[in-house]
Amino acid sequence: MNRHHPSDLRAALLQHRRLNRLQTGLLVLTLVGIATAAGSLLFGEGGFWLALFAVAGALLLEPTAASALTLRLYRARALHPHEAPEIWAMLRELSARAGLSATPVPHYVPSAVVNAFAIGSKQHASIALTDGLLRNLSRRELAGVLAHEVAHIANEDLRVMGMADSVSRLTSLLAMVGQIAIVFSLPALLAGAVAVNWPGLLLLAASPQLALLAQLGLSRVREFDADRLAAELTGDPQGLASALAKIERVSRSWRAWLWPGWGNPEPSWLRTHPATQDRISRLLTLAP
Repeated sequence: MNRHHPSDLRAALLQHRRLNRLQTGLLVLTLVGIATAAGSLLFGEGGFWLALFAVAGALLLEPTAASALTLRLYRARALHPHEAPEIWAMLRELSARAGLSATPVPHYVPSAVVNAFAIGSKQHASIALTDGLLRNLSRRELAGVLAHEVAHIANEDLRVMGMADSVSRLTSLLAMVGQIAIVFSLPALLAGAVAVNWPGLLLLAASPQLALLAQLGLSRVREFDADRLAAELTGDPQGLASALAKIERVSRSWRAWLWPGWGNPEPSWLRTHPATQDRISRLLTLAP
């Protein structure tokens, strides 16, 4: 493996950070623009401000309301320090390095699927770890995955993605209201009594799909940024890269068993996560 000078690593990390922040900003602005445009088309200036205030409210809202419900749906239970001392030790160390004021609480999920996810707010976060993940990953790989989830919490990704989801739902609601209004206005439209703004109607109809694509793009960018910060927190990007490769390999075997006809994956622009190989390649550029 190629050896990189520390200054080269710092430059690569800074470049990753700047690019990801720029992409995040552009995608958030795109989501807000779609929602406010849909509001304006329906209700004029009042709709613009209504959509803007709704977006601001979604951004300020603490992403904790659905945390307990989500954990219950996954039948997750909190892991106490005495039963998972190594996981707690790793999380405390990673949280301190990330500057978190509170250590996320690890939760055990009784599922053979290899997966992990973070939920909650920066001050009250939980990290769910499936049985399949704990059984399949080595300690080094698990540290990389934990660092990735801690990075999501430190980067406020839970809040940003919660806002993006709320904006997408708002856009879909506005589009549905517009479609209902069109149905009730059909007699007047057919009689020519009402002028039709066809470009506006087309934009309104397409707005949910456009918002979804922007939301998926934002999710992929935040995954790259979490990988980058995880590499900083552990100082071991190869550990996370190895975990990603193993998770992909196990997941593929599960999909092949459940869906024998499973073949080509969906296009990259329809994924919530970047392609695993792309993530691994980026991580390896940060390897010392």
